[in-house]
Amino acid sequence: QLTDDGFVTKKGPVFHTAMVAGVMAAKKTAELIPFCHPLPLNDCQVNIEVKGERVVIVADVKTEAKTGVEMEALTAASLAALTVYDMCKALGHAMVIEEVCLLEKRGGKSDFSRKRG
Repeated sequence: QLTDDGFVTKKGPVFHTAMVAGVMAAKKTAELIPFCHPLPLNDCQVNIEVKGERVVIVADVKTEAKTGVEMEALTAASLAALTVYDMCKALGHAMVIEEVCLLEKRGGKSDFSRKRG
């Protein structure tokens, strides 16, 4: 069922749950990925948007630490996607999680920006 706030299944509100899961995942990244240092996060936002038949998930993570938070952002987006899959799998297993990538990084040793096309 699609509501103004996103999809709702028997498990509950899909997008809200996925956003919370993404933020929780960002905070636990150092526990999940070997040699990834724990970092204090100043902000973590997980945004979910429906574009046609696709659900686009973007995680934006900020820190004042001297190292980047790319792994935290990628982990947040990945776990949010897995949460959407888990909450919707009763509707069908044809869903595909694809194209997990870093879009932008500022600060630390270098900056990065992926051209969207």
